Amino acid sequence: MLTSAYGFKGGMSAPHRAAALAGRDILAAGGSAVEAMVAAAATIAVAYPHMNGIGGDGFWIIHRPGAAPVAVSGCGRAAELASVDWYADQGITEALPPRGALATLTVPGTISGWRKALKLCPKGNPLPLSDLLAPAITLAREGVAVTENQSRTTHEKMDGLQDIPGFAETFLVNGAAPKAGHKLVQTALAGTLDQLARTGLDDYYTGDIAQAHAGFLQKAGSPLRFSDFTRFQADVTAPLTTDLRVGQVWNMIAPTQGVASLMILGVFDRLGVTEPEGFAHLHGLIEATKLAFIRRNAELGDPDHMASHAQDWLKPAALDAMVGQIDPVRARPWPEIAKPGDTIWMGAADRDGCVVSFIQSVFWEFGSGLTCPQTGVFFQNRGAGFSLAPGPNQLRPFARPFHTLNPALAQLKDGRTLAYGTMGGEGQPQTQAAIFSRYAMFRQDLQQAVTAPRWLLGKTWGDATTSLKLEARFDPELIARLREAGHDVELIAPYSDLAGHAGGVAVHPDGLIEVASDPRADGAALGF
Repeated sequence: MLTSAYGFKGGMSAPHRAAALAGRDILAAGGSAVEAMVAAAATIAVAYPHMNGIGGDGFWIIHRPGAAPVAVSGCGRAAELASVDWYADQGITEALPPRGALATLTVPGTISGWRKALKLCPKGNPLPLSDLLAPAITLAREGVAVTENQSRTTHEKMDGLQDIPGFAETFLVNGAAPKAGHKLVQTALAGTLDQLARTGLDDYYTGDIAQAHAGFLQKAGSPLRFSDFTRFQADVTAPLTTDLRVGQVWNMIAPTQGVASLMILGVFDRLGVTEPEGFAHLHGLIEATKLAFIRRNAELGDPDHMASHAQDWLKPAALDAMVGQIDPVRARPWPEIAKPGDTIWMGAADRDGCVVSFIQSVFWEFGSGLTCPQTGVFFQNRGAGFSLAPGPNQLRPFARPFHTLNPALAQLKDGRTLAYGTMGGEGQPQTQAAIFSRYAMFRQDLQQAVTAPRWLLGKTWGDATTSLKLEARFDPELIARLREAGHDVELIAPYSDLAGHAGGVAVHPDGLIEVASDPRADGAALGF
């Protein structure tokens, strides 16, 4: 796809076509962008399980005409039992395990986020929940074709997952990774979604589903208990924000790295770069990324335990000081500590001007791998992002772990509203910066901005090297100049998963909806 999709009645971007279609159908039925996103979120949990699921977390930024953007943080909190001492009693004193029951230590927050977001829905006659979940239920019950991406990822991660309780029975075929095109039937998950459609989303936290999960998790060895589910509620709050020359940008609150994404744009905006795709564009964003990540790694964590509020990091004086640390011709030495993770981003807009930026994740591919056979739900390993050492990200009961997730939204001075984002752990702020700068600052077509070659500084989902990775479509002269400036350049595939699976939805002042989806993923951009 070389140009954006367009429409006036609605727009939907998702990294799996089934999710995009589910969202589009809700919009076509008169539903809101929020309702369309719940339908897409449920569907993609079925269709793209290596990247997300209802056993994970979810985050929203919602723009409603005439109102300030609002954030919904479905960030699961640690179990009451989850403490440094409790894990020491299990023989774990250095680092939390990434897989299995002991990695399953935070409440899944995404469904509570769906519930809170639906309450913000501006429609006077909301669609029934059964309509929103119907596409996902059908897909889980009748089967979905496994994508090449899921097949490859399952094969690559088999060693860490195949012996985790419930995983092989749910996601493997005779002990092996399914081939692309295999019909994946998830009967138990279909039953869980159907129960939610009939009894309401609260059942996940206070009803039979919560009871089933609590019993399964305790037996498996997780610190999560029924009381952890019953007390959990997603938060509705104001997102972080910063002003740029082209408009105002919002992103998610701590403990997500949304502040890093905003810092990168705030610093780059001050560099005064006027031309896209040249040395100044890439070098400026890469160097801004380094400075943002240094502060993120040192200070970001549960906001209840941070030394300062993340919004303070975005004050003009703080951003001005960072600009002074950038050498316009030389690269700062690297690496710093990287943050892994995978996820999905989706965007939606309706005919009334409501725009949604949404992200949903289980952290690593298939999360902890721990899968409840009764419900078909596999649980995130986001708690593995906690530290056992003192600091803002130290494991504590009810604490929120560092999150790579950060959906973005912007209102531009020319009247456009843009929702954008990506998967990719460490790469999320970098891909966001690439897309936003190309689209909002340099006026590229939205699909062009998403499709254009991207870069990744440091580690991310599926990779362990800390180099500056460039997709091989960049101009060889630009690559040579970056190397001369001291960047440790490594070339990757022309359309690489390492560069993220991004997308965007923009509403223009005349009501035109512009939609883009990433050719690196299995999705679609639908405008109608």
